[in-house]
Amino acid sequence: MTKKIIIAIDAMGGDNSPDKVINAVNFFLKKNLNRDYIIKLFGNEKKILNKLNEYKIKSDLIKVIHAESVVSDEETPLTAIKNSKNTSMWKCIKSQIESDSDISLSAGNTGVLLVVSRMILKMKDKVSKPALAGLWPSIDDLNVVLDLGANIECNDKNLIDFAELGSALHKSLFPEKKQIVSLLNVGSEEIKGTETLKNTYKKLKELSNDNNFLFNGYVEGNNIMTGKSNVIVTDGFTGNVALKTAEGTAKFITDNLKKALTENLYTKISLFFSYFSLKKFKNKLDPRKYNGAIFLGLNGPVVKSHGGTDSLGFYYSIELCYKIVKGNLMKQIDNNLNHLSVEK
Repeated sequence: MTKKIIIAIDAMGGDNSPDKVINAVNFFLKKNLNRDYIIKLFGNEKKILNKLNEYKIKSDLIKVIHAESVVSDEETPLTAIKNSKNTSMWKCIKSQIESDSDISLSAGNTGVLLVVSRMILKMKDKVSKPALAGLWPSIDDLNVVLDLGANIECNDKNLIDFAELGSALHKSLFPEKKQIVSLLNVGSEEIKGTETLKNTYKKLKELSNDNNFLFNGYVEGNNIMTGKSNVIVTDGFTGNVALKTAEGTAKFITDNLKKALTENLYTKISLFFSYFSLKKFKNKLDPRKYNGAIFLGLNGPVVKSHGGTDSLGFYYSIELCYKIVKGNLMKQIDNNLNHLSVEK
């Protein structure tokens, strides 16, 4: 009998939890009828069971594990080490080594989640720093972009690790595609950039082959979504700025487009005729569809949902967890890191 995928969820982290978490679980159950998974919900047992009853969810695919407390948004990583051992977040991550959970998901405090995940799961031997990876829309499909904020400063070794980790993530999600890596830079010419980027460029060029990933050189910020590369590597400072800029730009475009198309009778009539095209455009830029950043480089996968997302956004995070485990992410990472060792 094939082992079921076990997704551990911190049901109390983020805004409007556990309501949005239980609603998202309900979406997931309805859309995934193959029953090859189990969802473990960590948090206040009474509140979770009440919400399950409210949504009329009765399933043997759901297990509830009680946790006394919750990591607050104001908690610092330092205090979390002392105070979080009875929280839903801690128990959710710990279940990967204490029981048989395959992946952990939380919408709680990002800094605490990273520290607790690293403390419990430990770093992989061949990786010096964890990376926070996210999915970004492109013309073709989705890109993996990392690091998005876990490491403000990175050396060439870190960036090379990120290339291997990001390629493994992309392969687990899109096994039919070839992984094409690019370094985010201020120009596409080989002579541009910092010494760290130049050293990384040289090494990635050496590592590029059909058995691992293909290196496509530098990419500028305006070309991230062109589809010419599907794994974009950068340091956490640059990646986080790029992410927030892209999110703000997408919101600015959709808000102003909506305003322009509803300001008078003529624009409302044009909206009627272009409704389906505009709906498709809006869906492409909907941040909820890309909700879920992945901590890579640990001895187990951890997904961070945006704390302020709604139940639909959290559903997409659960779906991401399912696909990551289904695609054997940890095996893909081990294969890539072994390749890196051989090349060295």
